Amino acid sequence: MSRVHLTILWHMHQPQYKDPVTGEYRLPWTRLHALKDYWGMVKMMEEFPQVHATFNFVPLLAEQIEEYASGQFKEPWFDIAFAEATSLTYDQKRAALERAFQVNDLFLLRWPRFGELRSRLQSGGVETCAAHWSPGEWRDLQVLSQLAWMDEEYLQRDPAVRGLSEKGSGFTEDDKALLLDKQHELLAAVLPEYRLAAARGQIEISTTPYYHPILPLLCDSDIASIANSHTPRPVPPFRYPQDAREQLRRARDYHERMFGQKPAGLWPSEGSVSDQALEIAMELGFKWFATDEGVLGRTKSIGFWRDASGYPENGPALYTPWRLRRNGREISGFFRDHYISDLTGFVYSRMGAHAAADDLHRRIRLIGDRSPHGKVATVSVILDGENAWEYYPENGREFLREFYRRIERDSDIHALTMSEAIEASPDQPVLEGIFPASWINANFDVWIGHHEDVRAWDLLRDARDVYERAVERAGLKGRALPVPDKSVAKRSQRKGAKGMVEADPENASPIVASVQQTGDPAIAARLALAFESVLAAEGSDWCWWYGPEHGSQNDADFDALYRKHLSEIYRVLGEPAPDALAHPIKRAPDRGRNIPPEAFLDVRINGRESSYFEWLGAGIYTTSRQGGAMHGRLYVLREFLYGFSKDKLFLRVDPYSESIENMREFQLRVTLWDSRETRLTLRIENRKLSGVVVERDGVCLLRTAETVEAAYDTILEVSLVKTLFDLTSRRELLVSVALWSGGLPVDVLPLEGMLSVGLGEESFAW
Repeated sequence: MSRVHLTILWHMHQPQYKDPVTGEYRLPWTRLHALKDYWGMVKMMEEFPQVHATFNFVPLLAEQIEEYASGQFKEPWFDIAFAEATSLTYDQKRAALERAFQVNDLFLLRWPRFGELRSRLQSGGVETCAAHWSPGEWRDLQVLSQLAWMDEEYLQRDPAVRGLSEKGSGFTEDDKALLLDKQHELLAAVLPEYRLAAARGQIEISTTPYYHPILPLLCDSDIASIANSHTPRPVPPFRYPQDAREQLRRARDYHERMFGQKPAGLWPSEGSVSDQALEIAMELGFKWFATDEGVLGRTKSIGFWRDASGYPENGPALYTPWRLRRNGREISGFFRDHYISDLTGFVYSRMGAHAAADDLHRRIRLIGDRSPHGKVATVSVILDGENAWEYYPENGREFLREFYRRIERDSDIHALTMSEAIEASPDQPVLEGIFPASWINANFDVWIGHHEDVRAWDLLRDARDVYERAVERAGLKGRALPVPDKSVAKRSQRKGAKGMVEADPENASPIVASVQQTGDPAIAARLALAFESVLAAEGSDWCWWYGPEHGSQNDADFDALYRKHLSEIYRVLGEPAPDALAHPIKRAPDRGRNIPPEAFLDVRINGRESSYFEWLGAGIYTTSRQGGAMHGRLYVLREFLYGFSKDKLFLRVDPYSESIENMREFQLRVTLWDSRETRLTLRIENRKLSGVVVERDGVCLLRTAETVEAAYDTILEVSLVKTLFDLTSRRELLVSVALWSGGLPVDVLPLEGMLSVGLGEESFAW
């Protein structure tokens, strides 16, 4: 008998990147992740037939992949990447330089030529490179920027793609054409691969509301105050539960068309649940949902504090499906192990594949060992199926294979789909209601907790109200739910009103059928298009980027797309759009800031700030994030300072006191690169420095007391002598610092990679 039923859910999601007016994909991430992640994630499961899993596909993502697979899409970055190098315009070259290097260093530095081109951009600047690079340099950039996103299986086993990878530079137009063919081949294979895996019974495919909205907030935005009474809210509130129903109805119907059957399961967007939202899901026939342990904790007023081994308090309550009963209907619920899921998403990427897989397997076995006698533990590991892997070597494939191999060989662990786990758990405990919250901090603050979020909701509510009044003017208020079918809306653009009238009435949505009965198809066409933008604007991804929690190089694009969807509602309905839609909602993102040194230093290494003047003039890397946990990540390191004397490099690391005060044992690892890697590992026990190990390219150095001095009290201070470094022809040193605890990495600075520390007297350095 199994001791653990392991339910793994990989959530596949990308926002709507398409411009509602031009039809162009403003950002390329759906195509690139389809190449790098979506096909390979399910394809590799063929190697482990006893491992079953659930893949959650957001319908909007599948629809975008469908369009890419057809070849009938418009995406400027794709056009630039595969254009003949000699035909690139100056503006296209600038766009290429801005887009090509938006990839993790693990993939970029896989090809030395790719790293060389980035270094030349960093030293020469966009204007100079755009004006002076040769056609050969542009071809190399084009090919490598696309090769970096090809699936690992293609890079390692497809002869053509592997040949391009091994070539590494000096690409021709024929090479580019070959890669283009391989991209088309891979894009066309993604969705069929999921159908194949589902047909053989190894995976279950679940869904999410169509445009990935936060369902509880669509039903009633005021519900956010239950989880956090201080959450700012739009006034008047947003209350359109009929939109929540339509988002779910569309998801169910699209899923049936794409994958051949209605979905049994639902990962509500961002694990966001409420009684009202789940009642709608039950009415539409969904059999199970999944969310986070924090939601269960607040529902049952219990906690899941972990002991030293990682096992949670109230573990038996977490490691079982629950049955939610509402108004005579039932739906089963799974609650993700937040700790294990976030280890996979945020931590294991910093470990070796074997060690990480061993740790995850061991933790799952431990849960089974700690379960009450005779009770099988249902452990739910739920996380993104794409975003984590860019931080793993080889896109996480070695880690996943090592993990799946251990699970398949362990007779005490049975990896099941969610529906299989329900069948294996007939005696589920019952919930009569559920606490309204999301997977992040068991509240909705990410999507409605900041003035930028509230501004976005205000603008959405106003546009939705304009649409509602248009429905009333059409005489449809109260007659039928005004929700047009997306396929009908598309046909109206291609065929005009006649195509609307000839649509199959059995497949048309209520508003189309009602307007056809009144004989005014033009109204139906306008309302269908307007409502499409309403639903798109209700997606959660816009407010994900508003507020201080998240930022990216593409913030302005997301902001502009959101406001464009809202503007489209007014345009289609013939209403004047408010001036507010011309102004960005998003402020400039807060990122790590690096201020270079302004003086040489003379520091006494004692682990304390001996005086205000001791570090005055030092270089400083600082962040605006707050201490504590956010989205499962513990932020401990606040900033570090650096500077030089005639013969020493000084480093100082400042932690958040509230985060580190309970960490009695940990390691601080400082990594420095010249032409080699030098690593300092500083062991802290009972808040005191207990040992220092210095390694050069993995080999321990002796007599380190002569070259390294370190101290830890309220801060970490380190000095390293100049003779440790190879400074021949070097213009910079690279530095990073990481905090490890219990054999696992916890936090790292800088946020963006390694910090470049300039050399030379003009930088107050050697």
